[in-house]
Amino acid sequence: MLTSIVTVTACAVVVFTLPLAWAVAEVYSRGAVVLLQRDAILVSADIAARPTSDPDALIGSDDPSRGVEVGLYSASGRKLAGVGPGRSPVSELSVDGRMHHGIETGHLAVVAPVIRSGRVVEIVRVWMPWDRVTDRRIRAWLVLAVLGSGVVVLSAGLAWHLARRVAAPLEELTAVARALGEGDFTVQAPRTHIREADLAGQALAATARRLGDVLERERGFSTAVSHQLRTPLTALVLGLEAAQNADEAARRAAVGTALRRAESLAVSVEELLRLARETHRSGLAVDAADVARNVANRHEAAVSDAHRRLTVRCESGLAPVRASEAAIAQIIGALLDNALVHGRGEIRLTVTDVGTGVAIEVGDDGPGVAPGGAADEPPVFERGAPATRHGIGLPLARSLAEAEGGRLVMRRRGPRPVFSLLLPVQDREEYEYPPEVSAGGGVGCSQR
Repeated sequence: MLTSIVTVTACAVVVFTLPLAWAVAEVYSRGAVVLLQRDAILVSADIAARPTSDPDALIGSDDPSRGVEVGLYSASGRKLAGVGPGRSPVSELSVDGRMHHGIETGHLAVVAPVIRSGRVVEIVRVWMPWDRVTDRRIRAWLVLAVLGSGVVVLSAGLAWHLARRVAAPLEELTAVARALGEGDFTVQAPRTHIREADLAGQALAATARRLGDVLERERGFSTAVSHQLRTPLTALVLGLEAAQNADEAARRAAVGTALRRAESLAVSVEELLRLARETHRSGLAVDAADVARNVANRHEAAVSDAHRRLTVRCESGLAPVRASEAAIAQIIGALLDNALVHGRGEIRLTVTDVGTGVAIEVGDDGPGVAPGGAADEPPVFERGAPATRHGIGLPLARSLAEAEGGRLVMRRRGPRPVFSLLLPVQDREEYEYPPEVSAGGGVGCSQR
């Protein structure tokens, strides 16, 4: 910035100063010529008014201007009287009856003819030292050079001040960005009163806060996943160990149950890995009814083993939701597992329209949740709540719902408790349907 401003200013000074210097030189030169021409006309007119030529004709004639000398020459250029060189080639030019000027022997000379009876009889040569003119021109050029240099120096000072004022906030932002890269998510850029730098600092601080929140959420998510998956894995190992000492029929049943649990656990792990790999929400619309049906199909064997019944009902014409399919599947799976482990009787899975969103509800005929925890917070959502049989626990399911912009609440604590997952509807102008989903509505659900 400093180099650019100084270069532009210097170029501007040169572009405007050179023509001005030439103009000043022309003004001084032409001014000197005009001054000499006036004196030459006065002296030649005075001499021409006399009846005869006289070597002392210059005596008594009008005095010239200060610093100007006068000489009288013949038509052949030889000096007759006055001050000047013995011979003047410029004077010979006036035999044509006109005035001329030129530089000779270090003089700026103007010659004017003395005409009598229509004939050039003598020539008046008026002159001044050429150094006098050049000195004035040089002094003017020096003044212009000093003024131009002053402008360049002033612009350099202003450019340095401006460059420091802009560079200092950028250096501070660089230090803040370096601290952010080293893991300090509490960085705050100082105010500089430069609008763009302040906006960049605010954006950097907001980004630091978001990164800190994301990192904290990811760490909590990883910890919760590792803790919650440990419970179903332990149950799987215990079931296999118990099958070792059982009879053939019980062993086969235990192995079948273990395989189903392992398959369900593998699906949960795969969906959790897919969630971890997603860095942003997809613009593809998700059919909540279709996801609910797929999750219900995966839990059909477990429900049958528990001698329970699973009923799935969906409204027609449901709008797609704006959420991750893997997250929805994990949350519904957690609710169904919770109903299997802690509930009784029929399990009801419903998908309904609630205006600006879609509600996915899971209920059963169990006694509900015992009192405890905050008045508006069921204890099943508190940290440390036990995991479900085959997947993640309800606290992690709620965090997944919140990460997707939804809510997981317990609509009825019991008896006959109901958990409700509320998901926002995708704006119709923003989403695109998968190839197998039409714009007319959702996938119908059957009753089991």
